[in-house]
Order: sequence, then structure tokens, then C-alpha cells
Amino acid sequence: MKKKSKKKSKKIRILLFVLKKTVPSHDFLFVNFETVEIMPYRRLPNTDAARLKALKQAFQKGRETPPFKLAYSQSTFNKVQALLPSFESNVRLYKSTYATAIAKGREYPANFKKAKLYISHFIQVMNMAIARGELHPNNRTFYGLDEQDSKVPEMNTEAELIKWGELVIAGESERLKKGMTPITNPTIAVVKVRFGQLMDAYHSKKINQKNNIRILNDVTALRTQADEIILNVWNEVEQHFSNLPDNLMREKAAEYGVAYVYRRNELKRLNVLH
Repeated sequence: MKKKSKKKSKKIRILLFVLKKTVPSHDFLFVNFETVEIMPYRRLPNTDAARLKALKQAFQKGRETPPFKLAYSQSTFNKVQALLPSFESNVRLYKSTYATAIAKGREYPANFKKAKLYISHFIQVMNMAIARGELHPNNRTFYGLDEQDSKVPEMNTEAELIKWGELVIAGESERLKKGMTPITNPTIAVVKVRFGQLMDAYHSKKINQKNNIRILNDVTALRTQADEIILNVWNEVEQHFSNLPDNLMREKAAEYGVAYVYRRNELKRLNVLH
């Protein structure tokens, strides 16, 4: 036996007991009768999953029902049929690119930290060699540093780290061309590897960001179309069944994906009554 739908409107005649103390030593019980009608309201989808569910249900109903029996127009069905595959594939693509961006985003801080560590250590080793008298202070100028400044420059942002990474690699290459003693521990080769990993992650992040924005814009435009089509379907379906009693109308409309829900305060009243 099928259970009665919770979406049906309920006309419930309830007894409201109002206990009023009118005399200090006596309690009087008053009984009031009130008819309370609890009606669900129609709620349009507000998530991609809900939109897809509504479109799929309307499409399935349109595909299995002869046009002369269909509760919404054939022109609207054609719009549902045209939009559904595109909307579904774009939503799937957006989820995929978003998940990839999140995964890559978790890797990026580690690459940033490693590159910063090796570049700053390279500069520190060079400064220590100058302090020991093994290198002349003018070696700093190869890396874009002030000859008399022994401080390691700040590398807290992407722009700063990329700037100093490029300067250090270019400067050491120039020194080696002139036959100067290479900096070791770390060598410039190791610094290049770490900096290259950072730049790969950086470019990958930028590409993912661009892709996400582009796909999100596509999905946003399709959402607008989906909302308009779903609204048309639901309006036409409810109009088709408008001659039926409210309960039966909602039951028939629900078969086409029309969603009815109770407001929170009404759900509380239903729970009390049950």
C-alpha cells in the first residue's frame, strides 16, 4: 500500500487548549476550535544538482508521454531536450576543473616554500663567502643586490620570489661565464630545479584559474537558461492540472519534477499534530 504523500495540503481541525488563570485559587480551561490549513509552496531549484534533476524529470516525462497528453508544450520540451546535455556536461566539466585546481592548489605552497628556501640559502652562502673574504662584495651586483648589503631580500610574495629566483639564476650564469668560482651547497643547478618546479606549479595554477573562470561563466549563462526553462515547464504543468483539487494537482505536477516543500514553521506544526 502506498503511503500518503507528505506534500499534500492538510486541513486539520485541532483543539487549542488555553489555560488562563483568572482567579488565584482556580484554573479555568477554555477550549477554542480553529481550522488550520497547512499548504506546501513551490520551490524552484537553486543548485546545479537540483536543476539537473528538474530538467531530467521533465525530459523523461516528455519522452515517455505522447505530445497530446503531455502537460507542457512541445516547444518547451524541445528547449529542455536541447539544453539538458550541454548543461550536464558543463556542470561536470566545472566540477572536474575545480577539483583539479583544489588539488594543485594544495601542492603549490610546498613548491613555493622549497624554492624560497633554496634561493635564500644560495644568497646566504654567497654572503658568507664574502664575509670570509673568499669573494669580493661586488659579486652581489651580479644578482641585483647592493654591493654593501648583506641582507637576504624579502621573498614573501609570488612576485618577489619569482623576481629574485630569476636574478639569482641569471647572475650565477653570468659569473660562471666569466670563469668565477661557483657558489655551492646549494649549487645553481639545484636552485634551478626547485625554481623550475615552482614556475611549473605557478603556470599550472594560472591556467587552472583561467579555465575555471571561463567554464564558470559558461555554466552561469546556462543556469539562467535552465531557470527560465524550468519555470516555463512548471508554470505550464500547473496550468494544465489547474482544474484538479489542490492535492491532486500537486501530486500530478510532482511527476513532472515540480517540487513542493513546507516552510519550517509549518513542519514544526505538523510534527506537533502528529
